[in-house]
Amino acid sequence: MASNEIRELIRKQEITGPTAGMSKGFTQANLVILKKEHAFDFLLFCQRNPKSCPLLDVTEPGSFIPSKIAKEADIRKDVPSYRIYRDGVNTEEVLDVTEYWEDDMVGFLLGCSFTFETPLLESGIPIRHIEEKCNVPMYKTNIQCEKAGVFEGPTVVSMRPMSHEDAIRAIQITTRFPAVHGSPIHIGDPSQIGIADISKPDFGDPVTIKEGEIPVFWACGVTPQAVAMQSKPSIMITHAPGCMFISDIRDEKYSIL
Repeated sequence: MASNEIRELIRKQEITGPTAGMSKGFTQANLVILKKEHAFDFLLFCQRNPKSCPLLDVTEPGSFIPSKIAKEADIRKDVPSYRIYRDGVNTEEVLDVTEYWEDDMVGFLLGCSFTFETPLLESGIPIRHIEEKCNVPMYKTNIQCEKAGVFEGPTVVSMRPMSHEDAIRAIQITTRFPAVHGSPIHIGDPSQIGIADISKPDFGDPVTIKEGEIPVFWACGVTPQAVAMQSKPSIMITHAPGCMFISDIRDEKYSIL
């Protein structure tokens, strides 16, 4: 289905779960909404941490339309599920944030690794969470983001298990997409990046790691949620992990080759 058709189903709350594999060919995005008082600090945070927070669009203060990537969209309604963080605590998970919207809020749309899954699949590389019809596993790491203003905290990674051969090919493919996290930031032993138990992700769902496979980790756009927990802005509205905004931009626009 086209991106606008999927967004219509999301707006009607007929889709309320993870969007991996939906609208293949259209770029998906993570969402962060903040009050204007924190917007510059977060913009600087994204600039200093481009692997985790690659910016695709930023709305004008008070505007809920991401005009650069989807002119007819409404970020208050077009994400399947949202989280509300108040002073660093996830207080609510809702399907529409219109009632939480304030006139000075700014929306940030960040590149998502779901975007490069299409070229991985087209190259014959299986994606386990799509096969198992669940959310991608995501983990907090011991890799600290570069601080900017009030924002600081750990990098979150998403994980996809692969054969050694597929992992090499995945590096080649995803390096072409720096706007959606680019190449992996770690391959292999999860303990080296502070993950004690790979069967227990901090966000998303565990997936099967088959004999002979290795875990491959990409920087993840859920990082701002971990940062919110540590930095404690008065309010941060985000997508629920795995429940992305689907833009009107084709994946190939963000490919550098």
